[in-house]
Amino acid sequence: MQKIDEQLLQRLENLSMLQIDESHREKVLDDLNQFLAFVDVLDELDLDNIPPTFNVIDAQAPLRADEPHNDPTIAQKILSHAPKAIDQFFVVPKIIE
Repeated sequence: MQKIDEQLLQRLENLSMLQIDESHREKVLDDLNQFLAFVDVLDELDLDNIPPTFNVIDAQAPLRADEPHNDPTIAQKILSHAPKAIDQFFVVPKIIE
């Protein structure tokens, strides 16, 4: 697998819109490369005979019945917990200019 160098780290910073402090860059590079080395070890595992949905504990999650409900006040009940709502919509702060 590819090793992360300073140039790739800079590209990842730009793509993620993050900025890594200069005092932490070396540690971040080392941590990311250790993570990739671990993934390389996992990549060597032979998974050909393992079903994709294998689970060590053969347990099923209890599911409730999916029953439709016709409650005309449900929207108002839900919106009553919102910090701000207009009509039947949640109002959230603007995050993109």
